[in-house]
Amino acid sequence: MVNTKVTLCGLELDNPVIPASGTFGFGYEFAELYDINCLGTFSFKGTTAEPRFGNPTPRIAEFSGGLLNAVGLQNPGVDAVIAEELPKLAKCFHKPVMANISGFSLEEYVSVAEKLNACEQVGWLEVNISCPNVHGGGMSFGTDPAAAAMVTKAVKAVTTKPVIVKLSPNVTDIVAIAKACEDAGADAVSLINTVMGMRIDLKKKKPIIANRTGGMSGPALLPLAVRMVYQVYDAVKIPIVGLGGVSTAEDVVELMLAGATAVEVGAANLVEPYACRNIVEDLPRVMEKYGIKNLSDIIGGAH
Repeated sequence: MVNTKVTLCGLELDNPVIPASGTFGFGYEFAELYDINCLGTFSFKGTTAEPRFGNPTPRIAEFSGGLLNAVGLQNPGVDAVIAEELPKLAKCFHKPVMANISGFSLEEYVSVAEKLNACEQVGWLEVNISCPNVHGGGMSFGTDPAAAAMVTKAVKAVTTKPVIVKLSPNVTDIVAIAKACEDAGADAVSLINTVMGMRIDLKKKKPIIANRTGGMSGPALLPLAVRMVYQVYDAVKIPIVGLGGVSTAEDVVELMLAGATAVEVGAANLVEPYACRNIVEDLPRVMEKYGIKNLSDIIGGAH
């Protein structure tokens, strides 16, 4: 018998498979298709202080290695999430859930974190620092070590939950950002978020996405994610949640060997709604194939 259990920031997961924020809604939609309690946990839709309609359409463009999206953090706002979404989720998911939070100012991150900290269902706060800082010239919080540290410290001050900072790959040195978050008190980091890209419609001779650019996700990102997780693992002592291009159980094992404690699955859920369930079911076979008895033993094993 193989053991798929891992421990993320003190909370045990039955397996390391976590649907990524923005690709799994608030979970109950997928619960109509299969029992989502088979998952380690999942990261729910990025939540902001106020409701957001998101970006204009079209928001999605495909390419051979995945897809681009510019949804724009569409969500009902933190108060509606707590009042409506979490009670619905509680009926079908009986494990701690990961709350993904976003903000366009330091105050917004703090406000959302404070409110979700009071929710018993929430096990971890995943802090998306890829948002533009409206008070800092529009530059993403995640592109500057000082700004990343500032958000980390502010959120840590208002929560008792483990704080996982989600890093952007659209930087020169992701290791410096990860170190800054660790030094500021982050309990873990998750990487990578999407890479900025663009597609152009040849007939219209204009960008396909109304927003012009969008976040690249899908299988093409896996080697970039493996490289960045590997580099960050060498630099920090806190756990890493690896993501980017994961679509198979083999991909999960590869990211764990690079240094990930748990692994998020994003775009694959949009292409195949059963992707995460299939990965969970296939993990024991892959572990046996490669002689792995305990998944937790292979974390960072490629170093």
